[in-house]
Amino acid sequence: MQKFIVTALAIGLGASALAADNQVTIVTKGTTTCIQSNGIPDHDMGAFPRRGNPNSFRAQNQKYCFSANPKKRKIKSTKAQIVGVTLTGIPIRPGTADWYDASSPRGHSRDSSSGWNLDGMGPDNALGLDHNNAHVDHRGLYHYHGMPAALIDLNNDTLMGYAADGHEIHYVGAKAQASWVLKSGVRPSGPGGRYDGTYNQDFEYKAGSGNLDECNGAMVNGQYVYFATDSYPYFQRCHFGAVSDDFVVKRAPRDRQRPRKVRRG
Repeated sequence: MQKFIVTALAIGLGASALAADNQVTIVTKGTTTCIQSNGIPDHDMGAFPRRGNPNSFRAQNQKYCFSANPKKRKIKSTKAQIVGVTLTGIPIRPGTADWYDASSPRGHSRDSSSGWNLDGMGPDNALGLDHNNAHVDHRGLYHYHGMPAALIDLNNDTLMGYAADGHEIHYVGAKAQASWVLKSGVRPSGPGGRYDGTYNQDFEYKAGSGNLDECNGAMVNGQYVYFATDSYPYFQRCHFGAVSDDFVVKRAPRDRQRPRKVRRG
């Protein structure tokens, strides 16, 4: 007989949020688990549009399925742009599609030729994250770039979501230390200036500098798990398991407004 588990949550939002509620269903059938939601978080969110983010929030159906029995492999994968999903049904997407661009009024654009990719959790909050380290994309989809304070100790547990390969994602605060460090010195190209965490290229992996591996994971009681951390990379940005296609964005996510069409007379 196939295992069939259904867990449903419906948590009301604060008065400052939306009239609708967070609705999420978690179903495990056989070897697959699916998390489906209406895209509304179970906490109040910042007002959008806002400085750095011109987009408006829109509730929308989200469904992510992944292995219920993930296996750790030796080779890592970087193909998942959505790296995981929370237990409350909100996607985790720490990467951005914005790159340093001196010719852009914003200082960044989708032109990747500079080689300097903007990090959403950078010191200047250039992409307008709210108090839960999240914002909305051009479709109005709310998603996290860093660990949301509202999900710390969710259900009195450290488990806050699942990765694109099915492994668990936990938050244990300072007990989990990422092994990525800020480079010293000055950037040799692009924006120049000292490395300060504005760009992903400001960091480098240094094995042993923390207690997590390159993908922000570690073995715990014989089980491989990922950790959300308070420092870069904040969430795993690679996976050691088989990534589900549900987490692979066919077109790169756009964390900025669509360019306006120019009418030619």
